[in-house]
Amino acid sequence: MRGLQVSLNQTQKVRLQRALEKLESLSSKPNSNASVIVADSIPVNHEDGLLKGHGTSEVNGEVVATVCGVVERVNKLVYVRSLRARYKPEVGDIIVGRVIEVAPKRWRVEINYSHDAVLMLSSMNLPDGIQRRRTALDELNMRTIFEENDVICAEVRGFQYDGLHLQARSQKYGKLGRGQMLTVPPYLVKRRKQHFHNLEKFGIDLILGCNGFIWVGEHVEVTDDMVVDQVNNSEQQSAKSDKKILSPAEQERSYTPQETREHICRTANSIRVLSALGFNITAEVIMDTVELSISLKQQVPIYKMLGAEFCVLVAEKEAARRSVTKKK
Repeated sequence: MRGLQVSLNQTQKVRLQRALEKLESLSSKPNSNASVIVADSIPVNHEDGLLKGHGTSEVNGEVVATVCGVVERVNKLVYVRSLRARYKPEVGDIIVGRVIEVAPKRWRVEINYSHDAVLMLSSMNLPDGIQRRRTALDELNMRTIFEENDVICAEVRGFQYDGLHLQARSQKYGKLGRGQMLTVPPYLVKRRKQHFHNLEKFGIDLILGCNGFIWVGEHVEVTDDMVVDQVNNSEQQSAKSDKKILSPAEQERSYTPQETREHICRTANSIRVLSALGFNITAEVIMDTVELSISLKQQVPIYKMLGAEFCVLVAEKEAARRSVTKKK
């Protein structure tokens, strides 16, 4: 299992092997030519004016694969889509990233791509919420919005001459806090219509970034005044920095409840287990894994969710779920 150092006993190894074999049999495609490894021949019709794309090469008149993956065909173009490649951005992707530099009129963001992304000051809402031209004062106050090591959510705007550009022109984008950012292989997170999920049962927010960065944090109500409130709070905090005295009510609001923190940790460990097993990560599968850890006769402690027995149970349940789904 990738990412987790788990020692399995002989019984657990047999159970895990049976579950994985069942999953492989359920996911097998009728077209065996869809999956290829290096040096496999790809059947094509040369009379149709073939165009060889990424991951293919011609050897002795045959088209062979140069990487492991799945053969894709778009009109006359034939290429191999590698399964475990780095994240390849597409316009409109929802991503989670970390600010690594505050530069003039822009932030540089790490998004698990071969190059750092750029978020321009002009590509996001200002704290006052008014649509206007950016001034020198706005540039001086950039650190009040984002600073180094801040985790943010944004959308891929497109490629330009100086690199990949992001935008955050909606209230649902912006700085993320009171949670955990997890890293999983990007191919486990499929592009869907909805990447923002509110798990009301646990009171947490879940953001599945297409770049393999996943955010699990305390639920935040998105309102029109959110950005204004953030600026007001920062001003109040700077004004109170001299006093450094908070009332009990303010201290209670500034901390995440223990129950919510436990739900965040339990959800994060569920994602780690799914990533180690190589399962596609969706909100439904994550919820099923969390509920499995709670619904057992003896509730699995959070620190034991990364153990061998729970990983085997997750694999067995996923095999049973896919078997029932296929029968329907």
